[in-house]
Amino acid sequence: MEMSLEIIVLFVIILGVIVLFALEVFPVDKIAFIILGLLLLTDLVSPEEAISGFSSPATITVLCLMIIAIGLEDNGVIDLLAQGMRKLKGLPLLIMIPVFMFIAGSISAFINTTAVVLVFVKIIDELAEKYDIPSSKLLLPVSFAGIIGGSCTLMGTSTNLIVNAVAVKRGVERFGFFEFSWYGVIFMLITFALVSLMAGFLPKKKPSDLNSVYKLDEFITKGIVSETSKLIGKNLRDIFGDEKDSIEVIRLKRKGVINDHPGRYTTLKLGDQLLLRCSIEQLIQLKEEGDLTIIRNSEAKAVKPIVNEASEIEENIQLVEILMLPNSPLIGKSIKTVGWYDLHGAVPLAIRKRRSFRNPKRRIFNKKSDDIDLRVGDRLLVEVTQNDLHELQKMDNISILQNHEEISIVSKKKRSLSLGILILVIALSAFSIFPILKSAVIGCFLMILLKCIDLGKIYTQVNWQIIFLLAGMIPLGVAMSNTGADDWISTNLLLLFDGKPNYSIIGLLFLVTMFLSGFISNNATAIIIAPIAITIATKLQLDPKPFILAVLFASNFSFFTPVGYQTNTIIYGMGIYKFKHFLIIGGALSIVLWIAATFLLSRQL
Repeated sequence: MEMSLEIIVLFVIILGVIVLFALEVFPVDKIAFIILGLLLLTDLVSPEEAISGFSSPATITVLCLMIIAIGLEDNGVIDLLAQGMRKLKGLPLLIMIPVFMFIAGSISAFINTTAVVLVFVKIIDELAEKYDIPSSKLLLPVSFAGIIGGSCTLMGTSTNLIVNAVAVKRGVERFGFFEFSWYGVIFMLITFALVSLMAGFLPKKKPSDLNSVYKLDEFITKGIVSETSKLIGKNLRDIFGDEKDSIEVIRLKRKGVINDHPGRYTTLKLGDQLLLRCSIEQLIQLKEEGDLTIIRNSEAKAVKPIVNEASEIEENIQLVEILMLPNSPLIGKSIKTVGWYDLHGAVPLAIRKRRSFRNPKRRIFNKKSDDIDLRVGDRLLVEVTQNDLHELQKMDNISILQNHEEISIVSKKKRSLSLGILILVIALSAFSIFPILKSAVIGCFLMILLKCIDLGKIYTQVNWQIIFLLAGMIPLGVAMSNTGADDWISTNLLLLFDGKPNYSIIGLLFLVTMFLSGFISNNATAIIIAPIAITIATKLQLDPKPFILAVLFASNFSFFTPVGYQTNTIIYGMGIYKFKHFLIIGGALSIVLWIAATFLLSRQL
């Protein structure tokens, strides 16, 4: 079979997509629209086929399951399932690691993995703070357990649903809810054992000094304009200047009224209270000149202010890290464009970019830097008062990397209803009463009907990037069929496989898929490889299900890099782990799972 011009064009598009995913040039939803545009411009799909991803059963099922997961998280179901974790504080670390992994993996088989891992991040941080348990020994194992657990059931991850949808469209019988779970359980046990044994390669402690982590050389200083000050009657620009290295006035308080954005030409008066950001040299100069009564946190009680204590600038300012999650309203903004309103009163200090192929070294950007866009996995360091922290916690799709009090009281009734709806969805699908799509839609309907979730929450908390990614990638699979690219690839692979035993075919397919999923989205990997796997099985006149399962599991097994799976990206963005930790532990795990999967799946042929 010769390679046609259409196949060449499609391969160029696929190669370009892989590069865009790997280098993270654009967000995944933007890449999805690039795919749609290119497929339409090159006439590889019809307009109807281009938008078929939006109506795909897999896309709608994923959306419904996301909505259910939001309801479960908001109503405390995930936290309830993980509550027993706090009682494990006395266990030896060697036992604690597999126990944490077992609980996280078991929950992830039925609930969105990202939501589960985020809850575990908060619990582990709490245990680390109170009982000095090294969070670095638990976070990566929990992320790996969430990934492996999600591969155990049909609803465990969107990748499973995508692979199932591709298989059904190609005439293969749909998978049952627990049809491949026993494979997943074996892989889970291998993961628990190997990661627990290799925990010694993980770092011992999480960096706790934010100033050293962000390399900040600035101080937050409170000052009061004294009676003898030469600053009275002068404006802020004349006093502090407006250069990049000048002292920055963050907040001004006058007669009980707080101004969070004092202008450059604001004139100072007696008793004005200023919140300043300055270097150590500038702080020393301010103290020597004596025009401001300087009050630092440790000195606040020792210095007698000129104005009443009741009107002093609040002293409970603290540094807080914000982790960027998918669909955050802060994504795409920079430290210059993120304002007081965006952060509910918090003041941004620095951005810490997570490592990627475009950014191999973690970079720190402070207020003097050029505009740097925030991306998923980045961390933003902010100053915030205790009162404003409660408002900041209400923001959607961010995670505050700090222990804090709960801001809402969970209704036990809604929690029970949400858990009951989840069990109903699982039962309807597991006992083949309804297909997974119908079960998920019914569960979503019940969540809304019984007011277990607010519609406003759905619009703000659903990870729309995944939805648009699926909608954009599914037509790519259609294009492979239209152009005959899948047939061309499978024909040439068959020449390579000629005379080779079945286990070598399954093994190579699994290895290529797993390698690809380490650098691009696992969903994208599944959509590209699944049609090829089915075509190979058909031409070899073999049962296609072992081939499909090879793609399903290998697409999920993104262990050896921190960029292939969302939960890895999140914990990598916390600054605890280096790339080598994923490469060593995840690489060893990938090799062992590859051998085990090749042996198990090839026996079914």
